[in-house]
Amino acid sequence: MERKDKTNYYLDIADAVRSRSTCLRRQYGAIIVTNDEIVATGYNGAPRGRKNCNDINMCAREILNIPSGERYELCRSVHAEANAIISAARNQILGGTLYLVGREVSTGELLPTTTPCSMCRRMIINAGIKEVVCRISETEYLVTNVRDWIYDDDSLKGLEITKL
Repeated sequence: MERKDKTNYYLDIADAVRSRSTCLRRQYGAIIVTNDEIVATGYNGAPRGRKNCNDINMCAREILNIPSGERYELCRSVHAEANAIISAARNQILGGTLYLVGREVSTGELLPTTTPCSMCRRMIINAGIKEVVCRISETEYLVTNVRDWIYDDDSLKGLEITKL
């Protein structure tokens, strides 16, 4: 029997965490690993104490036909990455790796374009996480060095920067 590689092992755990998601559209699971130990987990769902979308059987973004990646402020959920970061002390996750898996609720299929949104990228940078691993198929994944997000600042895209 062939032993599963460690990256897919951690991605499988993030996928199991994803199964706790309460989103009606797309479910995500994240884990943060530091020094080969899982230090935090997170899935997308409403803030503590608020009703989840699956409890009220309603998604505002779905009702308004908002495309994926737009108008996150209308979503009831806290993203999986943010929930994982919130669940850990910064000194526990400094230099760690965040593993992220997403699935479409209607089909259960993996989302091969899974990547943190711009807000989550900012949190990941500030948390001191070193790399992010996103599953793109059952055995394939993309690894991003967070330093690349610092140097390739997406918040400046489309803006014309002029010197005064």
